[in-house]
Amino acid sequence: MASLCASALRQGCFRLLSPSAVRATPRLLSQKPEPSPAEKALTEEKIQLEEQVKDLTDKYKRALADTENIRQRSQKMIDEAKLYGIQGFCKDLLEVADILEKATESVPKEEVTSANPHLKNLYDGLVMTEVQIQKVFSKHGLVKLDPVGQKFDPYEHEALFHAPVEGKEPGTVALVTKVGYKIHGRTLRPALVGVVKAP
Repeated sequence: MASLCASALRQGCFRLLSPSAVRATPRLLSQKPEPSPAEKALTEEKIQLEEQVKDLTDKYKRALADTENIRQRSQKMIDEAKLYGIQGFCKDLLEVADILEKATESVPKEEVTSANPHLKNLYDGLVMTEVQIQKVFSKHGLVKLDPVGQKFDPYEHEALFHAPVEGKEPGTVALVTKVGYKIHGRTLRPALVGVVKAP
């Protein structure tokens, strides 16, 4: 009896270790069980949540970029307001500077002598006022444009007329009827000029 049991046990072991038994086992393990409805629902919810995270991350990055652009534009506008905020006030003062310049030019130089002290004092006061206003202008970035002999630049000059002038190159400024001004590199008032044209 014991020999029969031992023989049956050996045959069972050999059957288990036989190639057909070994091949059958992986096929059984490779088959996945059908996921339950709860697992399917969780998988779908996971996919939806991942898409939402991706969408929200994209929107967040866009919002950050928009905020940075707005901050940079606002800073640029603030800087320009600081530089050019006095533009209107300066433009009004240019008329005063023009009047002072015309007043000093209208006084005959031969009349300004110590024999005529009242006129001399008045003239000296006008000249000092004109010098002082130009110092204030330059302190605030306002630069005078007196372009006689320079090439005509439509961004800085306004041509009132064209005329042939001997000895002058065509396209250059021959006469300035009213000086121009620039504030921090931007033309505040173009110079009113006469331009040389070819004969």
